Amino acid sequence: VQLQASGGGLVQAGGSLRLSCAASGRTLSDYRMAWFRQAPGKEREFVAATNWNGLSTNYADSMKGRFIIFRDSAKNSVDLHANSLKPEDTAVYYCAAGRVGSVWTHWGHGTLVTVSS
Repeated sequence: VQLQASGGGLVQAGGSLRLSCAASGRTLSDYRMAWFRQAPGKEREFVAATNWNGLSTNYADSMKGRFIIFRDSAKNSVDLHANSLKPEDTAVYYCAAGRVGSVWTHWGHGTLVTVSS
């Protein structure tokens, strides 16, 4: 499966963005899906994940209540609704797919989110 992330941009603190991870080659319902991010000078960190049907999700503590991961089966995509954004959310956001546990075998190119104060 090939993944393509989009939707990043520049937003003011407190604003929202909707990131989308579109897939080609296979249906995303075959995979667990996740979003990660990497801020400048920092290691990549986990943001959120969802199981194959979207009924089970989990989030990093700092994203709980602000970010929502959502499967759009019609579009064969997995979106990340990022709300109440903070300057520290500035990062390149990546989507990933995997079949087993936390093993992520497919990665998309990132999309840059910049939050201004």
